[in-house]
Amino acid sequence: MKIFFLSPAMLFNITANVQAQSTQKATSLFDGNTFNGWEGDTINTWRIIDHVIVGGSLTNKVPQNEFLCSKESYGDFEFSLYFKLLGRGTKLINAGVQFHSERLPHPGNEMIGYQADIGDGFWGSLFDENRRNVVIVNPDSLLIKKILRPNKWNNLRIRSSGRRIRIWLNETQTLEYTEPDEKITHHGRFGIQVRGGGKTLVHYKNIEVLKL
Repeated sequence: MKIFFLSPAMLFNITANVQAQSTQKATSLFDGNTFNGWEGDTINTWRIIDHVIVGGSLTNKVPQNEFLCSKESYGDFEFSLYFKLLGRGTKLINAGVQFHSERLPHPGNEMIGYQADIGDGFWGSLFDENRRNVVIVNPDSLLIKKILRPNKWNNLRIRSSGRRIRIWLNETQTLEYTEPDEKITHHGRFGIQVRGGGKTLVHYKNIEVLKL
C-alpha cells in the first residue's frame, strides 16, 4: 500500500477551494418588479402581480404553450423557485421549468430541452420537451402525494452537474438521472412554462440560481 502526503501548500489550496465553494451565494433571476433578464409574451400571457410572475388564466383556456425564458445560459447549476399551480377542469392543468434548453425557431413560443414537470401525474418528474418527447423519469406517486401541497406554494429545486440531474420537491428528492446520450448538451437557458389547452394559472417567485 502506498501512502501519500500532501504538502502544506496543497492542503491550503484544497481548503481555500472548499471554503470558496461554501461561501458562494445564489443569484436572484427575478427582481420582483420587472422582466429584466427574461423574454417571452409579456403582453398576453405573463405579468407581474405583487412581486410574483403569473402566467395563464382561469377564465379562458391558454391557447398554446408559453415559456418565459432567461436570456442567460448556464452549465452546471443549482436552481430553485417557488410555484403555485391553479386550474379549472380536469385536463391540461400543467406547467414546468425548462433547463439546459433553447428556444425553437418554429414555433417561436416553444422550447427544447429538459423540463422539471409540474402538474397531476407529472409532479417532480423529468420530461424531454420537444426532443424525445418522453417522461425520462417519473417519481413514486405515493411519495408525491405525501410531499405535495396542492393549490399552495411549493418549492422546486434542480441540480445539474456534469450529466447528473437531481430534482427535489419541497426539499424531498424525487429523482436522480444520469444522461447516457453524450450528444445531448448540458448547457442552455431556463424557462418557466404555462401549458396551453387548459384554464391554467401558474405563479412563480423566489427564482434563484447558483453556478457550480
